[in-house]
Amino acid sequence: MSLQVPNVQELALTCNRPDQQIPDRYIRPEAGTEEVICGQGINTAIPVIDLAKLLNPQSSQEECAKLRSACQHWGFFQLVNHGVPDDVISDVRRDLTEFFKLPLEAKEAYAKPPDKYEGYGQHFVVSEKQKLDWGDLLHLRLRPTESRDLRFWPAHPSSFRNSMERYSLETAKVARCLLEFLAMDMGVDPESLLEVFRGQPQNMRVNYYPPCRQTGKVLGLSPHCDATSLTLLLHVNDMQGLQIRKDGKWLTIEALDGAFVVNVGDMLEILSNGRYRSVEHRAVVHPEKERISAAVFHQACRDATVGPLPELVTKDGGRPVYKSMAYEDFMKRFFSAKLDGRANVEGMKI
Repeated sequence: MSLQVPNVQELALTCNRPDQQIPDRYIRPEAGTEEVICGQGINTAIPVIDLAKLLNPQSSQEECAKLRSACQHWGFFQLVNHGVPDDVISDVRRDLTEFFKLPLEAKEAYAKPPDKYEGYGQHFVVSEKQKLDWGDLLHLRLRPTESRDLRFWPAHPSSFRNSMERYSLETAKVARCLLEFLAMDMGVDPESLLEVFRGQPQNMRVNYYPPCRQTGKVLGLSPHCDATSLTLLLHVNDMQGLQIRKDGKWLTIEALDGAFVVNVGDMLEILSNGRYRSVEHRAVVHPEKERISAAVFHQACRDATVGPLPELVTKDGGRPVYKSMAYEDFMKRFFSAKLDGRANVEGMKI
Protein backbone atom coordinates (compact mmCIF):
# COMPACT_ATOMS: atom_id res chain seq x y z
CA MET A 1 0.00 0.00 0.00
CA SER A 2 1.44 3.40 -1.03
CA LEU A 3 0.35 6.30 1.17
CA GLN A 4 1.15 9.87 0.17
CA VAL A 5 2.93 11.76 2.95
CA PRO A 6 4.26 15.32 2.54
CA ASN A 7 7.91 16.09 3.15
CA VAL A 8 7.86 17.67 6.59
CA GLN A 9 11.01 19.72 6.07
CA GLU A 10 9.32 21.48 3.14
CA LEU A 11 5.96 21.65 4.92
CA ALA A 12 7.58 23.46 7.85
CA LEU A 13 8.74 26.28 5.58
CA THR A 14 5.10 27.04 4.78
CA CYS A 15 3.47 26.31 8.14
CA ASN A 16 5.87 28.43 10.13
CA ARG A 17 4.64 31.61 8.46
CA PRO A 18 2.41 33.64 10.81
CA ASP A 19 -0.63 33.42 8.51
CA GLN A 20 -0.49 29.64 8.02
CA GLN A 21 -1.94 26.78 10.04
CA ILE A 22 -0.56 23.30 10.67
CA PRO A 23 -2.47 20.63 8.69
CA ASP A 24 -4.92 18.72 10.88
CA ARG A 25 -3.10 15.40 10.30
CA TYR A 26 -0.14 16.70 12.32
CA ILE A 27 -2.09 18.16 15.25
CA ARG A 28 -1.67 16.00 18.35
CA PRO A 29 -3.84 17.18 21.28
CA GLU A 30 -1.83 15.08 23.74
CA ALA A 31 1.40 16.90 22.84
CA GLY A 32 0.57 19.92 24.97
CA THR A 33 -1.52 18.34 27.73
CA GLU A 34 0.55 15.50 29.23
CA GLU A 35 2.80 16.36 32.16
CA VAL A 36 6.48 16.88 31.36
CA ILE A 37 9.28 16.99 33.94
CA CYS A 38 12.42 18.92 33.08
CA GLY A 39 14.87 21.34 34.66
CA GLN A 40 17.87 21.36 36.94
CA GLY A 41 18.74 18.23 38.81
CA ILE A 42 16.77 15.87 36.59
CA ASN A 43 19.85 14.76 34.68
CA THR A 44 21.44 13.42 37.86
CA ALA A 45 18.53 10.94 38.13
CA ILE A 46 19.22 9.44 34.71
CA PRO A 47 21.85 6.72 35.06
CA VAL A 48 25.25 7.46 33.56
CA ILE A 49 27.36 4.39 32.79
CA ASP A 50 31.10 4.65 32.22
CA LEU A 51 32.33 2.01 29.78
CA ALA A 52 35.94 2.52 30.87
CA LYS A 53 34.91 1.62 34.45
CA LEU A 54 33.03 -1.45 33.20
CA LEU A 55 36.20 -2.65 31.49
CA ASN A 56 38.45 -1.92 34.48
CA PRO A 57 38.64 -4.99 36.79
CA GLN A 58 38.89 -2.73 39.86
CA SER A 59 35.60 -0.91 39.15
CA SER A 60 33.77 -3.38 36.89
CA GLN A 61 31.58 -5.03 39.53
CA GLU A 62 30.26 -1.74 40.89
CA GLU A 63 29.65 -0.31 37.41
CA CYS A 64 27.93 -3.52 36.28
CA ALA A 65 25.52 -3.18 39.22
CA LYS A 66 24.71 0.35 37.99
CA LEU A 67 24.17 -1.03 34.47
CA ARG A 68 21.77 -3.69 35.82
CA SER A 69 19.79 -1.08 37.75
CA ALA A 70 19.60 1.20 34.70
CA CYS A 71 18.24 -1.59 32.48
CA GLN A 72 15.80 -2.86 35.11
CA HIS A 73 14.36 0.41 36.38
CA TRP A 74 14.92 2.93 33.63
CA GLY A 75 15.47 1.12 30.34
CA PHE A 76 17.71 4.08 29.45
CA PHE A 77 21.16 5.32 30.37
CA GLN A 78 23.87 7.61 29.06
CA LEU A 79 27.15 5.97 28.09
CA VAL A 80 30.36 7.94 28.56
CA ASN A 81 33.98 7.02 27.87
CA HIS A 82 32.66 4.67 25.19
CA GLY A 83 35.87 4.70 23.18
CA VAL A 84 34.44 5.80 19.82
CA PRO A 85 37.03 8.25 18.44
CA ASP A 86 36.03 11.91 18.37
CA ASP A 87 36.80 12.22 14.67
CA VAL A 88 34.44 9.33 13.82
CA ILE A 89 31.60 11.10 15.66
CA SER A 90 32.38 14.53 14.21
CA ASP A 91 32.49 13.12 10.65
CA VAL A 92 29.09 11.47 11.06
CA ARG A 93 27.61 14.64 12.50
CA ARG A 94 28.98 16.72 9.64
CA ASP A 95 27.79 14.41 6.87
CA LEU A 96 24.31 13.84 8.25
CA THR A 97 23.85 17.59 8.68
CA GLU A 98 25.02 18.16 5.10
CA PHE A 99 22.61 15.53 3.73
CA PHE A 100 19.58 17.26 5.23
CA LYS A 101 20.76 20.57 3.78
CA LEU A 102 20.46 19.16 0.25
CA PRO A 103 17.56 20.33 -1.94
CA LEU A 104 14.41 18.23 -1.64
CA GLU A 105 14.90 16.76 -5.10
CA ALA A 106 18.38 15.49 -4.17
CA LYS A 107 17.11 13.87 -0.95
CA GLU A 108 14.14 12.28 -2.68
CA ALA A 109 16.53 10.40 -4.96
CA TYR A 110 16.83 8.11 -1.90
CA ALA A 111 13.08 7.92 -1.17
CA LYS A 112 11.72 4.88 0.65
CA PRO A 113 9.74 2.58 -1.67
CA PRO A 114 6.32 1.42 -0.37
CA ASP A 115 7.53 -2.16 0.16
CA LYS A 116 10.77 -1.34 2.06
CA TYR A 117 11.72 0.33 5.29
CA GLU A 118 15.06 1.61 3.97
CA GLY A 119 15.33 5.07 2.47
CA TYR A 120 14.30 8.66 3.02
CA GLY A 121 10.80 9.79 4.03
CA GLN A 122 8.35 8.72 6.74
CA HIS A 123 7.77 5.30 8.29
CA PHE A 124 4.96 3.63 10.24
CA VAL A 125 2.30 5.27 8.08
CA VAL A 126 -0.46 2.66 7.79
CA SER A 127 -3.60 4.68 6.97
CA GLU A 128 -4.72 7.89 5.26
CA LYS A 129 -6.44 9.04 8.46
CA GLN A 130 -3.53 8.42 10.83
CA LYS A 131 -1.94 11.31 12.71
CA LEU A 132 1.56 12.04 11.39
CA ASP A 133 4.88 12.91 13.03
CA TRP A 134 6.61 16.25 12.52
CA GLY A 135 9.80 14.74 11.14
CA ASP A 136 11.52 13.05 8.22
CA LEU A 137 13.71 9.95 8.43
CA LEU A 138 16.62 8.35 6.63
CA HIS A 139 16.76 4.62 7.38
CA LEU A 140 19.82 2.58 6.35
CA ARG A 141 20.84 -1.03 6.86
CA LEU A 142 24.48 -0.97 8.03
CA ARG A 143 25.42 -4.55 8.92
CA PRO A 144 26.08 -7.18 7.75
CA THR A 145 27.79 -5.26 4.98
CA GLU A 146 26.43 -7.56 2.26
CA SER A 147 22.87 -6.61 3.27
CA ARG A 148 23.39 -2.93 2.44
CA ASP A 149 21.30 -1.51 -0.36
CA LEU A 150 23.50 1.29 -1.62
CA ARG A 151 20.62 2.78 -3.63
CA PHE A 152 19.64 4.42 -0.35
CA TRP A 153 23.11 5.52 0.73
CA PRO A 154 23.59 9.18 -0.23
CA ALA A 155 26.43 9.89 -2.64
CA HIS A 156 26.57 13.48 -1.36
CA PRO A 157 28.40 14.55 0.63
CA SER A 158 31.12 12.43 -0.95
CA SER A 159 32.50 11.33 2.44
CA PHE A 160 29.07 10.03 3.63
CA ARG A 161 29.58 6.33 2.95
CA ASN A 162 33.04 6.20 4.51
CA SER A 163 31.84 8.09 7.60
CA MET A 164 28.93 5.67 8.10
CA GLU A 165 31.21 2.65 7.61
CA ARG A 166 33.57 3.78 10.36
CA TYR A 167 30.71 4.72 12.66
CA SER A 168 28.99 1.38 12.10
CA LEU A 169 32.15 -0.52 13.03
CA GLU A 170 32.73 1.48 16.22
CA THR A 171 29.14 1.35 17.49
CA ALA A 172 29.00 -2.40 16.83
CA LYS A 173 32.01 -2.83 19.13
CA VAL A 174 30.29 -0.83 21.87
CA ALA A 175 27.04 -2.79 21.57
CA ARG A 176 28.84 -6.15 21.68
CA CYS A 177 30.70 -5.08 24.81
CA LEU A 178 27.47 -4.00 26.55
CA LEU A 179 25.70 -7.25 25.59
CA GLU A 180 28.56 -9.28 27.07
CA PHE A 181 28.21 -7.45 30.41
CA LEU A 182 24.43 -7.86 30.35
CA ALA A 183 24.80 -11.60 29.71
CA MET A 184 27.12 -11.89 32.69
CA ASP A 185 24.68 -9.88 34.78
CA MET A 186 21.84 -12.29 33.87
CA GLY A 187 24.06 -15.28 34.62
CA VAL A 188 24.06 -16.70 31.09
CA ASP A 189 26.99 -17.61 28.89
CA PRO A 190 27.80 -14.46 26.85
CA GLU A 191 28.12 -16.62 23.73
CA SER A 192 24.56 -17.83 24.23
CA LEU A 193 23.28 -14.25 24.02
CA LEU A 194 25.71 -13.13 21.32
CA GLU A 195 24.68 -16.06 19.11
CA VAL A 196 21.26 -14.39 18.74
CA PHE A 197 23.11 -11.39 17.28
CA ARG A 198 25.54 -13.38 15.11
CA GLY A 199 27.06 -11.09 12.47
CA GLN A 200 25.88 -8.09 14.52
CA PRO A 201 23.01 -6.89 12.29
CA GLN A 202 22.65 -3.16 12.60
CA ASN A 203 20.38 -0.45 11.18
CA MET A 204 20.50 3.31 11.46
CA ARG A 205 17.58 5.72 11.54
CA VAL A 206 18.45 9.39 11.20
CA ASN A 207 15.68 11.65 12.48
CA TYR A 208 15.26 15.19 11.15
CA TYR A 209 12.82 17.39 13.09
CA PRO A 210 12.18 20.81 11.52
CA PRO A 211 11.21 23.67 13.83
CA CYS A 212 7.52 24.29 14.47
CA ARG A 213 6.30 27.58 15.94
CA GLN A 214 3.33 25.72 17.50
CA THR A 215 5.36 23.10 19.38
CA GLY A 216 2.49 22.28 21.72
CA LYS A 217 0.45 20.92 18.81
CA VAL A 218 2.87 18.45 17.16
CA LEU A 219 5.17 15.53 18.02
CA GLY A 220 8.47 14.85 16.29
CA LEU A 221 8.18 11.10 16.88
CA SER A 222 5.19 9.28 18.36
CA PRO A 223 5.51 7.50 21.72
CA HIS A 224 6.98 4.05 21.08
CA CYS A 225 9.43 1.40 22.22
CA ASP A 226 12.26 0.22 19.95
CA ALA A 227 11.81 -3.28 18.57
CA THR A 228 15.46 -4.27 18.75
CA SER A 229 17.98 -5.11 21.48
CA LEU A 230 20.10 -2.04 22.22
CA THR A 231 19.80 1.39 20.61
CA LEU A 232 22.69 3.86 20.64
CA LEU A 233 21.42 7.39 20.04
CA LEU A 234 23.72 10.23 19.06
CA HIS A 235 22.62 13.87 19.11
CA VAL A 236 23.86 15.15 15.77
CA ASN A 237 23.36 18.80 16.67
CA ASP A 238 22.99 20.42 20.07
CA MET A 239 19.19 20.46 20.17
CA GLN A 240 17.52 18.30 22.82
CA GLY A 241 14.07 16.76 22.39
CA LEU A 242 14.09 13.18 23.69
CA GLN A 243 11.59 12.34 26.43
CA ILE A 244 10.99 9.03 28.21
CA ARG A 245 7.93 7.91 30.14
CA LYS A 246 8.78 7.51 33.81
CA ASP A 247 6.14 6.85 36.47
CA GLY A 248 3.40 7.97 34.10
CA LYS A 249 5.03 11.32 33.25
CA TRP A 250 7.30 12.45 30.44
CA LEU A 251 10.87 13.07 31.57
CA THR A 252 13.15 15.23 29.43
CA ILE A 253 16.61 13.78 28.83
CA GLU A 254 19.44 16.27 28.60
CA ALA A 255 22.10 14.40 26.65
CA LEU A 256 25.67 14.84 27.83
CA ASP A 257 27.99 16.13 25.12
CA GLY A 258 29.59 13.23 23.28
CA ALA A 259 27.65 10.57 25.21
CA PHE A 260 25.43 7.92 23.68
CA VAL A 261 21.91 7.70 25.01
CA VAL A 262 21.38 3.93 25.17
CA ASN A 263 18.07 2.16 25.60
CA VAL A 264 16.77 -1.38 25.98
CA GLY A 265 14.51 -2.51 23.12
CA ASP A 266 11.61 -4.98 23.04
CA MET A 267 13.86 -7.79 21.88
CA LEU A 268 16.17 -7.52 24.89
CA GLU A 269 13.22 -7.32 27.30
CA ILE A 270 11.89 -10.55 25.76
CA LEU A 271 15.27 -12.34 25.69
CA SER A 272 15.81 -11.41 29.36
CA ASN A 273 12.36 -12.84 30.21
CA GLY A 274 11.38 -9.47 31.63
CA ARG A 275 14.51 -8.69 33.67
CA TYR A 276 15.21 -5.58 31.60
CA ARG A 277 12.58 -3.14 30.45
CA SER A 278 11.90 -1.55 27.07
CA VAL A 279 10.63 1.95 27.88
CA GLU A 280 8.29 4.21 25.95
CA HIS A 281 9.87 7.36 24.54
CA ARG A 282 9.06 10.15 22.11
CA ALA A 283 10.61 13.23 20.47
CA VAL A 284 9.39 16.82 20.72
CA VAL A 285 10.40 19.72 18.50
CA HIS A 286 11.74 23.25 18.99
CA PRO A 287 9.87 26.39 17.87
CA GLU A 288 12.87 27.89 16.05
CA LYS A 289 15.63 25.34 15.53
CA GLU A 290 15.94 22.02 13.73
CA ARG A 291 16.95 18.87 15.59
CA ILE A 292 18.86 15.93 14.11
CA SER A 293 19.57 12.65 15.89
CA ALA A 294 20.92 9.29 14.74
CA ALA A 295 19.79 6.01 16.30
CA VAL A 296 21.74 2.82 15.64
CA PHE A 297 19.69 -0.32 16.31
CA HIS A 298 21.35 -3.65 17.10
CA GLN A 299 19.24 -6.55 15.92
CA ALA A 300 19.05 -10.32 15.92
CA CYS A 301 20.32 -12.34 12.97
CA ARG A 302 17.73 -13.32 10.37
CA ASP A 303 17.41 -16.96 11.39
CA ALA A 304 17.18 -16.20 15.14
CA THR A 305 14.17 -16.81 17.34
CA VAL A 306 13.01 -13.89 19.46
CA GLY A 307 11.95 -15.40 22.75
CA PRO A 308 13.14 -15.77 26.35
CA LEU A 309 16.59 -17.36 26.62
CA PRO A 310 16.12 -21.02 27.67
CA GLU A 311 18.60 -20.65 30.56
CA LEU A 312 16.52 -17.83 32.00
CA VAL A 313 13.24 -19.71 31.60
CA THR A 314 14.81 -22.56 33.59
CA LYS A 315 15.94 -20.09 36.28
CA ASP A 316 12.40 -18.71 36.40
CA GLY A 317 10.90 -22.10 37.19
CA GLY A 318 10.14 -23.00 33.59
CA ARG A 319 7.83 -20.00 33.11
CA PRO A 320 8.40 -17.93 29.98
CA VAL A 321 6.81 -14.49 30.26
CA TYR A 322 6.75 -13.93 26.48
CA LYS A 323 5.93 -15.86 23.32
CA SER A 324 8.70 -16.90 20.96
CA MET A 325 8.65 -15.85 17.31
CA ALA A 326 10.93 -16.00 14.27
CA TYR A 327 12.92 -12.77 13.99
CA GLU A 328 11.62 -11.98 10.49
CA ASP A 329 8.01 -12.34 11.66
CA PHE A 330 8.73 -10.24 14.73
CA MET A 331 10.07 -7.34 12.62
CA LYS A 332 7.25 -7.57 10.07
CA ARG A 333 4.82 -7.31 12.96
CA PHE A 334 6.59 -4.20 14.24
CA PHE A 335 6.76 -2.37 10.90
CA SER A 336 3.18 -3.21 9.88
CA ALA A 337 1.65 -1.19 12.72
CA LYS A 338 1.79 2.47 13.68
CA LEU A 339 3.98 3.44 16.62
CA ASP A 340 1.92 2.90 19.75
CA GLY A 341 3.74 3.00 23.08
CA ARG A 342 4.45 -0.48 24.52
CA ALA A 343 1.84 -2.20 22.37
CA ASN A 344 4.39 -4.33 20.49
CA VAL A 345 6.11 -5.89 23.51
CA GLU A 346 2.89 -6.14 25.54
CA GLY A 347 1.38 -8.10 22.65
CA MET A 348 4.17 -10.68 23.04
CA LYS A 349 3.32 -11.48 26.65
CA ILE A 350 1.82 -14.87 27.46
